[in-house]
Amino acid sequence: MSKAQALFDEYGESHQNEINKAIHWVCIPAIMFSLFGLLYAVPFPISEEKNFYLNWGAPAMLMALAYYLRLSFSLFLGFALVGFGLLFGNQLLGEAFDGHAGYHALASLGIFVVAWIGQFIGHGIEGKKPSFLKDLQFLLIGPAWLLHFIFKKTGIPF
Repeated sequence: MSKAQALFDEYGESHQNEINKAIHWVCIPAIMFSLFGLLYAVPFPISEEKNFYLNWGAPAMLMALAYYLRLSFSLFLGFALVGFGLLFGNQLLGEAFDGHAGYHALASLGIFVVAWIGQFIGHGIEGKKPSFLKDLQFLLIGPAWLLHFIFKKTGIPF
């Protein structure tokens, strides 16, 4: 059994309830998007003007990608695509706010709070504590756990 599969199995132990799983399919991507949004809103020392590459989300994505590469090359590739989408989405959101970082941060913070409330409601329904309370690496495993279902459905090995 691969290291990734072992982590997915352990994560899945506290995600058996169908309602909790459905909540995770909405809330985990929302949390990821909002985290990238919060990082995007922080001033970047190289340039005053935010863009796709010059924001704190890009180095955060590279660090996460290094973790996923250690687990699986296909997870790395999948998250490179996901990360691109998160950065691009936040680029568009930043443009919608005319580059006003405060509005971007507030919107991201709102999404973050609502999504975490959803996560805790899901775990209340499940009757089990979130996995990250046991091990912080599960904050990165949650998104990979969702992606692995997509890979399984499409026949992509992970």
